[in-house]
Amino acid sequence: MTILGLDRTLLAGLSRLMSLWVRPRALPVDTAEGLRGRGRRVLYVLERPSVTDLVALTLVCRALGLPSPLRRFVFGAVREPRSTLALENRRGLLGRRDRRIPARLSRLVASAITAADASLDLVPVSVFWGRAPARQGSWWELVFSEDWGLVGPFRRLLSTLINGRRSLVRFGEPLGVLRSDAEGDVGRAVRRVVRAMRLEFRNTRVAVLGPDLSRRASVVAQVLSGRAVRAAIAIETRGDRKRRREAILQARRYALEIAADYSPRFIAIMSGVFTWVWNRLYDGVEVLHGERLELAAGGAQVVYVPCHRSHMDYLLLSYVIYFRGFVPPHIAAGINLNLPLVGRFLRKGGAFYLRRSFKGHPLYPIVFMTYLGVMMRRGHPIEYFIEGGRSRTGRLLKPKTGMLSMTVRSFLTDVRRPVVFVPVYFGYEQLVEAETYVGELSGRPKQKETIGGFLRALKILRRRFGRVYVSFGEPLSLADHLDQCSPQWRGERGDAKPAWLADAVDQLAVRIQQRVNAAAAISPTSLLGVALLATPRQTMPLGDLERQLDLYRALVARDPYAPDVWCAPNEGAAIIARGHALGMTETVPHAMGDVVRFRPGIAVLAAYYRNSVLHVFALPSLLACAFLNNAAVRREDLQRLAWRIYPYVAQEMFLRWSEAELPDVVDRCLATLVDLKLLEHDPADGVWRRPPTGSAEAVQLSLLAHATLEVIERYYLAIALLLREGSGAMSAEALEQRCHLMASRMSLLYELHSPEFFDKGLFRQFIDLLRTREVVGTDVAGCLTFDAALLGVADDARIVLSEQIRHSVLQVTHG
Repeated sequence: MTILGLDRTLLAGLSRLMSLWVRPRALPVDTAEGLRGRGRRVLYVLERPSVTDLVALTLVCRALGLPSPLRRFVFGAVREPRSTLALENRRGLLGRRDRRIPARLSRLVASAITAADASLDLVPVSVFWGRAPARQGSWWELVFSEDWGLVGPFRRLLSTLINGRRSLVRFGEPLGVLRSDAEGDVGRAVRRVVRAMRLEFRNTRVAVLGPDLSRRASVVAQVLSGRAVRAAIAIETRGDRKRRREAILQARRYALEIAADYSPRFIAIMSGVFTWVWNRLYDGVEVLHGERLELAAGGAQVVYVPCHRSHMDYLLLSYVIYFRGFVPPHIAAGINLNLPLVGRFLRKGGAFYLRRSFKGHPLYPIVFMTYLGVMMRRGHPIEYFIEGGRSRTGRLLKPKTGMLSMTVRSFLTDVRRPVVFVPVYFGYEQLVEAETYVGELSGRPKQKETIGGFLRALKILRRRFGRVYVSFGEPLSLADHLDQCSPQWRGERGDAKPAWLADAVDQLAVRIQQRVNAAAAISPTSLLGVALLATPRQTMPLGDLERQLDLYRALVARDPYAPDVWCAPNEGAAIIARGHALGMTETVPHAMGDVVRFRPGIAVLAAYYRNSVLHVFALPSLLACAFLNNAAVRREDLQRLAWRIYPYVAQEMFLRWSEAELPDVVDRCLATLVDLKLLEHDPADGVWRRPPTGSAEAVQLSLLAHATLEVIERYYLAIALLLREGSGAMSAEALEQRCHLMASRMSLLYELHSPEFFDKGLFRQFIDLLRTREVVGTDVAGCLTFDAALLGVADDARIVLSEQIRHSVLQVTHG
């Protein structure tokens, strides 16, 4: 009798007994629940014969109302005592693996093919003891938790006893027998089924436990033996044996400096620590679109590419991934974080370090790229921030494509598995680094990371920072992206750098940032920032503020920026109450009606939260700007204004629509504004009109427009300066510096609370795009030249901007 050949009654009794301390959790929930009520015969396939695994599966099926694995299985001429089989068996006294195809599986496939019956589903089930997403209780649990090693019956029994409440049951996608072979060849069909099952089990084990990395030293040795590293050493030394030894030692030092020292047991310990930390800091961690993590179980090489707003980003992402039942990624971290003790802990958590600059060290980039390639070939998920550093303004930063380029080149060199980028959006109701960011935006130099600074930062545990939103965006397949950029890329694989690579990487970076923004989570604090910062003194009557907040929520609901955008479900009054609870806003009583305003010193920080979601409202706000200075505007004028300004705003905010899609998007947005009674439209004359002056709708339209008005003012400032100096009189660098100085002066004169208004980088992007679109040119002396096209841009700006605003801009430029 095999280990799974026990009497069904005995197994049922054993499952009731073990249920007293075994609490398995089923993942993914959607797949597990999808097995219920399918009307198909289900046969569960376990990776190995194990009574404890069978009991865990039985308990999960009972809890979810799924067909029991203990029930008799009847399919055609096949009669089995249970609806379960093991893909592998053990033989001999030492329990060696028997990888021969199970006879029961052969009989089932033969029966299905003979009867032409497609109603059978084979469901692969993996059981992990000690890897459930829950807090660890003792060192014993960690010692006996699941890993890659083979274990005997006695250790399996101990693991079951100790980790029974931390067990994880993962259901794979059902496999239909007839789909595996359409020609009726039984032997071939069985082999295909077995290969598919083994691949599923391996991918699941890699996704849950991570690849078997063995010791860090072996990973370093693999890096040093890489072809690219050996070639670089040979070129650098050119036959000098002494120099060759020095170069090898230098490469080894680089590899040790870079390499992570990943420890699953350290991760298990820290999961409990960070559960406590998050409960101290936050009111909750909301995970949106978490089902996209299932990509990791499908055999793809997953690269997480989150936005970077806080040091909490990488800690939160690893925590969320771990508690969803997957292995945390290896994280690219700046060498500045390799502090004494702290750096070692981060290495054990999966951090690998890179220098800010590779210049002056010709061997270093080769070693780093080889290490990245080793990690990709082993299948370990990777995470890095393509922005390079944390955003101080709330907007996504211009991507730095070094890591992306190395990822793409590693993929081209060795295409073993598909590479999929998973964008991640972080939304914070309040930032832990808020005070630091405000200081830096005010001119204070950035503080270096030190042990003392880390210890001082522990004081944040005394405060609460609201809720955190972790939203997973639409995955992006690298192969699909390369197909669009260079369809012949499969024939150009190798170590050589293709000519098309730079453009493909730049486009990839933009698409990733667009998908990050498309997964935005709009929190109450960000909505308050959008509404209150649109007013001259960041103050609004209570009723008006409630209506404006409800308007923004209605815009998201009726014409969402992207399907993945999530908005706080609270109504306006609840959002205001949330702002009060977080200490951001206050209500000032007044006999004619209460007034809501930001607390002192909050406005600059509120701009951060506004900027993180401003792209969602950018297009309706820009269209509303056309009605600030005009009671009625023709459709063709609105389309032309949108066409004129959209490319610059799209580049700055990483908007998702192409220029070809813009006309339809503009029409749809205008229709939404009509539905919300912010605009009036008469199809007969093709003119769009704003509501009567003084009406509540006119006020709402004006506030919506002011959300992005500063963007247009910034563009107009640059154009006004260029026109004042004349064609061929100023270089791009001089214009950028002058724009920065003038914008900072305007910010002081008119109390603008948007640090990005005088951001040099945004002016640089705008000037570069003007040159790319040939609105301005460059002469032999490096000065900017222009013609009537720039005058047309200025004329359109006059339509949008009021005379008062244009006068203010021109006054500063002539000051």
